[in-house]
Amino acid sequence: MIRINRQTDYAIRLILYLAQQEKGKRVSTAEVRREMQIPPALAQRIVADLAHGEFILTYPGRDGGLVLARPTEEINLRQIVEHFEGKFFISDCLEDKGNCPFDNKCPVRFRWVKLQSQMVLELEQITFKELAQDAMSAGQLFTMDIPEKAAS
Repeated sequence: MIRINRQTDYAIRLILYLAQQEKGKRVSTAEVRREMQIPPALAQRIVADLAHGEFILTYPGRDGGLVLARPTEEINLRQIVEHFEGKFFISDCLEDKGNCPFDNKCPVRFRWVKLQSQMVLELEQITFKELAQDAMSAGQLFTMDIPEKAAS
């Protein structure tokens, strides 16, 4: 099964939250972590990974915080997924041609290549500008729904 890991999901949430902020507004890691329900143990590592990948800038100190390093239209889902997961392949035969004795003669491989290309293209076309606009059109900042018991 093709599935992104939890850390990648949290990174996407973090970028989406920042993408919804006023341009240049710094947001604390604690705020993003709280609003997007990112576990404290993972938040710092994700922030560091995103900063290392030049997706966000981090500012220390009382007036510090996090801000996107690039415009939202320049950051897409493929970049985030590949940064955290590496290049992904729907089948081993696409990653290494030597894995399949039938190589390019295989009709299934031909279909995997086509499906792989469609997935990559779709991920590239989904920018955080678009995702933030979708969230805003829903009426407010995208945040996780916290059950009432958990909120008290």
